[in-house]
Amino acid sequence: MRRISSDMPNTDVQYYLRRQEEGLSNIQSKMASQSRIRELRDDPLAASHAVRYESYLARLERFEKNTLYAKEHYNVSYTYMNEAANVLQRIRELAVTGANGTYAPEDLRIMAVEVNELLKELVALSNSVGPDGKQIFAGDKAFTEPFRLVEGAVAGGGENMVVRVEYRGAGASRKTEIDDHAYADLDIGGGEAFWAEKMQIFSSVDAVDYRVSAAGSFYLDGVEIKVNQGDTLAAIVAKINDSPAPVKAYIDPQTRGLALEGTNAHLVRAEDRIDGVNPEVRVLRDLGIIRGNMENNAPNWSGSARVYGGSVFDMVIRLRDALYRGDQDFTGSQGIGGMDLALGNLNARIAQTGSRQERAESAWERLNQEIPNVNASLAREESLDFADAATELKMMDFAHKASLQTAARILPTTLLDFLR
Repeated sequence: MRRISSDMPNTDVQYYLRRQEEGLSNIQSKMASQSRIRELRDDPLAASHAVRYESYLARLERFEKNTLYAKEHYNVSYTYMNEAANVLQRIRELAVTGANGTYAPEDLRIMAVEVNELLKELVALSNSVGPDGKQIFAGDKAFTEPFRLVEGAVAGGGENMVVRVEYRGAGASRKTEIDDHAYADLDIGGGEAFWAEKMQIFSSVDAVDYRVSAAGSFYLDGVEIKVNQGDTLAAIVAKINDSPAPVKAYIDPQTRGLALEGTNAHLVRAEDRIDGVNPEVRVLRDLGIIRGNMENNAPNWSGSARVYGGSVFDMVIRLRDALYRGDQDFTGSQGIGGMDLALGNLNARIAQTGSRQERAESAWERLNQEIPNVNASLAREESLDFADAATELKMMDFAHKASLQTAARILPTTLLDFLR
């Protein structure tokens, strides 16, 4: 029961005036924020929908940035590989010219000088740096120069010439998410783009009686292959062939050891897993494939293993040396053949990059159509209708002013108000 007193009308008027002021403040805040939902109780269902739309929109915007970065990265990679293909095409033209038998040895040496300069340009292209300051063909070792020159003397060409080019980058394992649980490969490593022949590695270790000492795993081209205690060489071969690694395995009938062969032209990377729990598991080392895990990404093949399959640079160096020797037969056979292998693999990698670029372009266009749709759905749930809000604000303002005028007449100020 309310207590009846002379102050009750004043209290009631102040209470209802404050309610009106609160309503005015709410509608003004909504107009300032352009949202009709300030608190969950304003519209619980719409608020829950808006939160889901905002979360989904944030993911779409992240995917859009990822696809845009991928497009630019593919474009840079495509440009440098295309330039490298042009250089290789020029080297092949020199090989064809030098093999026709109409040029003297002095002319062939002049061609070799040009091939040597083009070799340096190829190395420069393979060590290119993108606009973000990262090495393009170093895989996930983005700040490591992928190819290292080794200089020495060449018969007929003098000293301080390139005699070997070593790959010190890593595998192309960087990916970017372009949709929920959908990833695009970013890189093509130098061991893929600048390789010419399918690699073959033959172990000289007789492993017919070999048994894995403890459960563990090893890696081929970044793919983990698990082994169990007691696995034989045949079981290891089967597991390699069942894996997604671009490497096939078999048992060498001569040495009765493990033999590996790449399914395409690339540098095969092999490592034993370093595990503190089972440090004694060293399958590839026991089988005579590697001498130890890769240090600074340098080649780690066992000294007793036979390794075949050269890079683009190996093909160019062999051709250059043949031109310096005046060996037209080698130039016309293995020299041109090596250039064809190098160009074939590089063109395949260019096509692969172009396909990835098309996928990124398609994903980017889809995201740019989907983002406005999600924005429209979000606006439908939480955006404020300014016409209705302005009308409501005007009505509330008019009612508030009328209330103030009415209160001033009902509750006039008297001397007693100041004496209380």
